[in-house]
Amino acid sequence: MKTAAAIISLAASATAFAPASKPARASVAVQETKADLEAMAKKLNPIVGFYDPLNLAEAEFWGASNEATIGFLRHSEIKHGRIAMFAFVGYIVHANGIKFPWAMQMDGTPFPSETNPPALWDSVSESAKWQIFSLIAFLEFWSELSTPNHKHYMAGGKPGDFPDFTSGPDGIPHPVPFNFYDPFKLSKNMSAEKKEKRLLAEINNGRLAMLGIFGFLCEQTIPGSVPVLGGIVKSYDGEVMAPFTTNYLGMPFNM
Repeated sequence: MKTAAAIISLAASATAFAPASKPARASVAVQETKADLEAMAKKLNPIVGFYDPLNLAEAEFWGASNEATIGFLRHSEIKHGRIAMFAFVGYIVHANGIKFPWAMQMDGTPFPSETNPPALWDSVSESAKWQIFSLIAFLEFWSELSTPNHKHYMAGGKPGDFPDFTSGPDGIPHPVPFNFYDPFKLSKNMSAEKKEKRLLAEINNGRLAMLGIFGFLCEQTIPGSVPVLGGIVKSYDGEVMAPFTTNYLGMPFNM
C-alpha cells in the first residue's frame, strides 16, 4: 500500500542536505543552542516566532547536555515531518485509487482497490506489513549510526542528516548504488544559501503535513471534528493507530 506513497513523497519532499566530502562531514560539529532555535523560528514563521510553552529548549534529556537535547528535538521534528509528508501524499494517492498495475505479492495478489486509506491498509496482508516494517526498522537502525564520517545528531551531527550507505567490512555486505538522500547527486553543486532555504521549507512543509494527515484521520474517525473536510473524506470505524489487524501484544492477555 505504502510503496506508491513512498516513491511520490521522495520525489516531492523538500531536500536540504547535500552530501559533502567525507573529511568535511567528520570535522564540522553542530552544537545548536536556544538562541539558534529562536533565530531559526523567525525565519520559519516571522509571525509566530519562537514558541516553546513546555520550555523544552532548556531541557537536558537522559542526563545529556542541552545541546544534545536540542539535537534530539531538532532531528525528531525533521523526521516526523518527513514521515507526515509520506503519509499525507500517500493518503491522497490511495484516496484517488492510484496504484501500481502489477501484482502486489508473488502469489499474484493485486494491490487493493479500496479508496479509504485506513481501510486499504487493513486489507494489506500481515506478511506484506511485516516486510514494510522490517525496511523501516533497518532505516531507523542505519539513521542512528555514529561513525567517524557521520556524527550522531546528539553528538554534534546535523539533525535530519541520513548517513550514506557504505559497502564493505564496515558497512552493508553488498554494493549499494544509490544513497537514501539525493541518489542521483543532483544537488552536489547547490549553494549553502539554497540548501538552508530548502531545509527551512522542509521543516515548514513537515509541520503542515503533520496537521494535514491528522486532520484527515480525525474527520474520518470523529465526523464533524474538521468541518472543512466534511463530505470529502470517508468515515472509518477501525483503529487508525493499530499497525496490524491482529493485536500481537495483547494476545497473551486475551485482548
